[in-house]
Amino acid sequence: MSVKSISVKDTIRAQFQQVAREQDRTLAPLSDELKLVQSGLIVARLEDSLGVDPFNEAEAVEFPVTFGDFVRLYERFAK
Repeated sequence: MSVKSISVKDTIRAQFQQVAREQDRTLAPLSDELKLVQSGLIVARLEDSLGVDPFNEAEAVEFPVTFGDFVRLYERFAK
């Protein structure tokens, strides 16, 4: 599977899962409604994976509340 064929959502989900494994943490199911504070993870690798950091863009962004909000934010800036 090429990098281009992997969706932003799949990339974010994979990073959450990787961090959970590395921290020996149990990850809540990553539904679009999952509140990020419930996930218990801080994702710092998405800029490397997706080539974008929406929090450092010139445009002001509101911090996402749910996993779905988080994915949509990255999808908006990854285009």
